[in-house]
Amino acid sequence: MAIPPYKAPAHASYDVVIVGGAVIGSSTAYWLSQELGTRMSILVVERDSSYEFSSTALSTSAIRQQYSNPINVKISQFGIEMIRSFPERMAPFFENEPAPDLGFREHGYLYCCSPEGVEAARARVELQRSLGAHTVFLEPGPLKDRFPWLNVEDLGGGSWGAREEGWFDSMGMLNGFRRAARACGVEYVDNAVTELQVSGGRVVAARLATGETVACGTLIDAAGPRAQQVAAMAGLSIPVAPYKRYSFVFSSATPIPGRMPNVIDLSGTFVRPEGELFLTGNTPLDDGPADYDDFEMHHEEFDERIWPALWHRIPAFDALKVQTSWTGHYEYNMLDHNGIVGFHPTVTNFMFANGFSGHGLQQSPAVGRAVSELIIHGAFRTLDLSPFSYERILRNEPFLEEAVI
Repeated sequence: MAIPPYKAPAHASYDVVIVGGAVIGSSTAYWLSQELGTRMSILVVERDSSYEFSSTALSTSAIRQQYSNPINVKISQFGIEMIRSFPERMAPFFENEPAPDLGFREHGYLYCCSPEGVEAARARVELQRSLGAHTVFLEPGPLKDRFPWLNVEDLGGGSWGAREEGWFDSMGMLNGFRRAARACGVEYVDNAVTELQVSGGRVVAARLATGETVACGTLIDAAGPRAQQVAAMAGLSIPVAPYKRYSFVFSSATPIPGRMPNVIDLSGTFVRPEGELFLTGNTPLDDGPADYDDFEMHHEEFDERIWPALWHRIPAFDALKVQTSWTGHYEYNMLDHNGIVGFHPTVTNFMFANGFSGHGLQQSPAVGRAVSELIIHGAFRTLDLSPFSYERILRNEPFLEEAVI
């Protein structure tokens, strides 16, 4: 894994040091820099500014409102608002060129539901609709009528988000946040944090790979799959580890008619259209955590697990050809598959923004805003993300969310 040459920071002290400059770290930097009246010095330390192996770049870049917990629904609703308004929000930072349009493909999600899961699926749809989502539950007959290419014989139905769900440009979002933050004075440096100095219940400084030590007022762990590495430098622990996510782009000899949503099969495999091709993938949790630098592709995953699931659910997928594939890492929270957001109770200036388990990209606008609120105001001012706090990790109390993939 090649790393670009490291560079030293411009100063010896910063109000905020953010470890990790992908979408969570850059969203946080953006919101901090936009907060009216703040004059903070902010350093973002990113070990690979090419983002070649970042979870953001290797994401499948989708967003949904189909969750069972109201907080996650509201987080995604703000994410949708951000995606739609992104060109206008970013326009001041792209004076001589068009601001990025994130190319939102509003095709929706279709969650396949087992007969045993119908009652719970209907309850989730009712909750989502009460919060303003456009999800509907379709029984097998109407489901087949709307999507005639779908095998519904073993289904109890499906929940379909007809609006305000789909997929978008992940790197467009990252680059927009990053450019806006830098334009407002945030410093980005190609470097790596190798050590944290803790004194009196606070992180007082971070040592970098180039040998410098920078003092900090607040340290934000936005290191994605490497989050536990950073936490351990402060003597802390979170149940977050990298898990491989295999993605494949394939062609089909038989086209799928109509407007195909992102289909989530009972097996956990997903599939959606990408122009005339299709994107599919899965996260085999039985593989266990991966090494931080292990991006080796397991091509047999397609033939052994993914294709059989696709062919069963969509019989037209009987003749497929893989065109390209890649491996990314989920920053997987092994307690409950949800994010950890907030300060540590005893190392009081160490901020967590970790463990989003594949939801980090879609949740990054709301999470970055929430982290900035905690730092600047000492409390959440928009969405209350306190159920994501680190204290639940200490209590071993999972945040309950049924709709995790």
